[in-house]
Amino acid sequence: MLTYLDHHATTPCDPAVLEAMAPWWHDRCANASGRLHRRSLAAAAAVDLARGQLAAALGMAAEAVVFTSGATEANNLALAGVAEAAIERGEPRRHLISLRTEHRAVLDPLAWLARHGFPLDVLPVQADGLVDLERLAAAIRPDTLLVSVMAANNEIGVLQPLAEIAALCRNQGVLFHCDAAQAVGHIPLNMERLGIDLLSLSGHKLYGPQGIGALLVRPGVRLAAQQRGGGQERGLRAGTLPVPLVVGLGAAVEAAMADRQPRQERLGRLRDHLWRSLEAVGGMRLNGHPSQRLAHNLNVSVLGVEGAELHRRLRRDLAVSSGSACSQGQPSAVLAALGLSREEAAAAIRFGLGRETSEDDIERAIAAVRQAVAEQRPS
Repeated sequence: MLTYLDHHATTPCDPAVLEAMAPWWHDRCANASGRLHRRSLAAAAAVDLARGQLAAALGMAAEAVVFTSGATEANNLALAGVAEAAIERGEPRRHLISLRTEHRAVLDPLAWLARHGFPLDVLPVQADGLVDLERLAAAIRPDTLLVSVMAANNEIGVLQPLAEIAALCRNQGVLFHCDAAQAVGHIPLNMERLGIDLLSLSGHKLYGPQGIGALLVRPGVRLAAQQRGGGQERGLRAGTLPVPLVVGLGAAVEAAMADRQPRQERLGRLRDHLWRSLEAVGGMRLNGHPSQRLAHNLNVSVLGVEGAELHRRLRRDLAVSSGSACSQGQPSAVLAALGLSREEAAAAIRFGLGRETSEDDIERAIAAVRQAVAEQRPS
């Protein structure tokens, strides 16, 4: 039996979420934008309920929620939307700041903006993956428009100091965007209290359906639409809303908020047992901050083995990865930013525990790694 420990790549859709979505595929199917008959009005009400569920979970009003196809689209809408809105209103600020450990869904849109007149600084991180706040403060200029820093890293699970970053930005009149795809439903997040201006999330990272996400926008932040062709989502994101997916996202957020604390405490204990057992094998390097990280994340490099062969052997028993699901087999840029060599990055294992992960799953993972390492290392 294959043990699934790749929950940072995607999570299985929770049965309760599937149940909530089921009627909207057929029996209650309607366009939520129509509002011309009872079925359409019911669909609109279901969308409004999901919007409220997301907003309540993140400490915002329902009007802050813009539904998207996922965090990648939400990131693009946030970054390009802020940039184009600045041009439209004649805002002189153009400078953008981010970190080397960000997901490509942030770095690639920022690189595109840099090629179109928006100067970009991509800052290094400390050896544990955390932002250097002094370096960030020094990088902010009078013309800085926006800072983008993720809440929780998708590879090493590191939790960035969001309130401190937001305070630096707010003091300089700079917008703060946060890719929270790996964080929503897993750690406490309140945009208002933290001072976050724009926050991106994705349903399939928190036991919801793939193909749905959202951008939450603080009141007063101006965006230019990136998808045109209708007035949906207050004119910020044209297109017919996928009602079943929206309902599923709302249900997933509600369920994640309900069991978040006990789930993370349980997974943290399993993760710590996994690390202690692997550490006892010897020649293991923990990647990322040892404690300021997601409770369900563990990223280790196995020293003295060849990475591709290690993962070939693990594939017999485990569904794990060596880095981002979007890296297409390339050595991790995140681990390189931490100072790891190409060989150390290739021999990294990212364990992502999930709601259904059991003690038996962890024991099977420990046994699989021990066997793969023993087969590769000279006795």
